[in-house]
Amino acid sequence: MLDFSFFTWDVFQGYILKGLYFSLALTAVATLGGIFFGTILALMRLSGKKYLDMPAAIYVNGMRSIPLLMVLLWFFLLVPLLIGRPIGAELSAVVTFIAFEAAYFSEIMRAGIQSIPRGQVHAGQALGMSYGQNMKLVILPQAFRNMLPILLTQTIILFQDTSLVYIITAHDMLHGFSTAGANLSQPREAYILAAVFYFVICFGLSWLVKKLQAKIAIIR
Repeated sequence: MLDFSFFTWDVFQGYILKGLYFSLALTAVATLGGIFFGTILALMRLSGKKYLDMPAAIYVNGMRSIPLLMVLLWFFLLVPLLIGRPIGAELSAVVTFIAFEAAYFSEIMRAGIQSIPRGQVHAGQALGMSYGQNMKLVILPQAFRNMLPILLTQTIILFQDTSLVYIITAHDMLHGFSTAGANLSQPREAYILAAVFYFVICFGLSWLVKKLQAKIAIIR
């Protein structure tokens, strides 16, 4: 028999809340950092210059070919050996997620930029804009609007992936539920509740993405 009576506000506040904050903060930071560096990588790949395109392509394809869990473990275990001191589970998670997600956001950004009609580029050039001005004022704003639902969907996937930091003992939401279950002798119930929390959050965000996608379709 399952007994969920142990799950009270005090338990949530004492065990889960801190982990939930970290999971959400990690998602937000990794999304912003991933989009920033992903945009740079996308522009490098679209530059038409081999000395920019090749390193970016190697990085993106390399990262996309390795499981996130392996990258997380490599960074957490190997970087302290190289620098001679530990860097902590939370910092390892932040750096790893930004570096990993940048590869995925790069491909989204590259596809979004390439989806903009070439006439928009030519119009900017006709107005005397430089490549940077054209990208900043004409191409990227339209690309971001077109890609917003996909970017948000990737962010939802990123939030689900934050549960992997449990393996390096970072205090995320899953770690909070696991600790609560172990300390209160209710491990099965704790993991079921963790699954419910992840489902509710991700389902709610997916519903918002669908609504946003419908509004963008109307604007088009």
